[in-house]
Amino acid sequence: MNSSATPVQSRYARYSAVIVAFLGWMCAGVQMGTLPIASLSISQDLMGAAYDAKAAARWFSYYTAALSLGAAIGGIGLGWLGDRIGRAKGMAASILCYTVFAGLCYFVRTQEELLVLRFLAGLGIGGMWPNGVSLVAEVWPDVSRPFLAGVMGTSANLGMFIISQIGLHWLITPDSWRWLLLVSASPAIVGLAAFWIVPESAKWLATRNQASHRTATPMRELFRPPLLRVTIAGILLASIPLIAAWSAGRWLTPWADHEAGRIDPGYKARTQAYWAFGATIGSFLGGQLANWLGRRLAYFLISLCSMVLTCGIFLLLKPREPLFLPMVFIQGLVATLFFGWLPLCLPELFPTRVRASGAGMSYNFGRFFVAVGVLFAGALTEFFDGDFAKAGAIMGSIYGLGMLVIWLAPDMTNRKLED
Repeated sequence: MNSSATPVQSRYARYSAVIVAFLGWMCAGVQMGTLPIASLSISQDLMGAAYDAKAAARWFSYYTAALSLGAAIGGIGLGWLGDRIGRAKGMAASILCYTVFAGLCYFVRTQEELLVLRFLAGLGIGGMWPNGVSLVAEVWPDVSRPFLAGVMGTSANLGMFIISQIGLHWLITPDSWRWLLLVSASPAIVGLAAFWIVPESAKWLATRNQASHRTATPMRELFRPPLLRVTIAGILLASIPLIAAWSAGRWLTPWADHEAGRIDPGYKARTQAYWAFGATIGSFLGGQLANWLGRRLAYFLISLCSMVLTCGIFLLLKPREPLFLPMVFIQGLVATLFFGWLPLCLPELFPTRVRASGAGMSYNFGRFFVAVGVLFAGALTEFFDGDFAKAGAIMGSIYGLGMLVIWLAPDMTNRKLED
């Protein structure tokens, strides 16, 4: 069915969808930003006398891998759910999932318990993205989508900035960290709002009763012609920035904590604040950049600059040097342009009947690779005797793969959301 025949969405439906989706993904960003600033303090408390820097880096990699693995499974499963029961309901289920399990982290007694709960919270984080971006893409006209892709891209990074500011004003220490996990679970009300006040996508409602929509299995359709090629392309385009971000960029904060935490406990929060402030700007501009330069050229340039900046920081700078925080800000800005690019371009690849499944598969399948990547980064850090810089520089080079992959993908410039 062509999008021109779809009923026009009401003004209330459009604004309620984008507000709740923004808040839902922002709160997911709070979840993603919690462990980078708290993990070493958590390890110091839970490990007690057995604590050492190499073991703490290994546990940070475990926490990140668990979250990524959960997000990969949740993004695929809850994305499929959004194609079955509706984007708004799928989004609501995702938000409630990650807030409930985040709240339970307050009560953990061992690192193993925290690991399990981070995996379960990851299920909801993964499901939030495909349902949120599919809903926003479908209820707004094409002319608004580059701007709204930036809005969605920036929301998670705004959440990370917010949690860094909380950690900056109320210091996170081995004796005081549980409260942070409870705070990060507070926005369950957003999930309830998604259930009760957000109308469903008219595009989805128009397709759900079609014969093809009733009989097709979304996952099977994504992995057979004619969608097989675009599904693989989507997975690769999303995987590269995700792997590099979680295996290198996110390690800037624990690196800062490792180098400066004992003499300046607030430095880790300042590092995350500089990164997240840059990321908030960058992820907002990513969709606009794709619109201005074209999808391919924008992705190529973002890949090149992200690799140079990330490797350069790890190889040439150290925490507490005068240039460190300004360069962390710039790295956050540039490397997160991807996350404004992806909400705009991934939904364009797929028809309405499988859009949430396709976007969820593309964005979240890479998280399986992220789980492997962060474990490898942790192993590298341990191999280099706790040297975060060497491991970060090696993993930062992954951004460079994007310069090759983008030319294998279809050019989505000027493509509209049509079946």
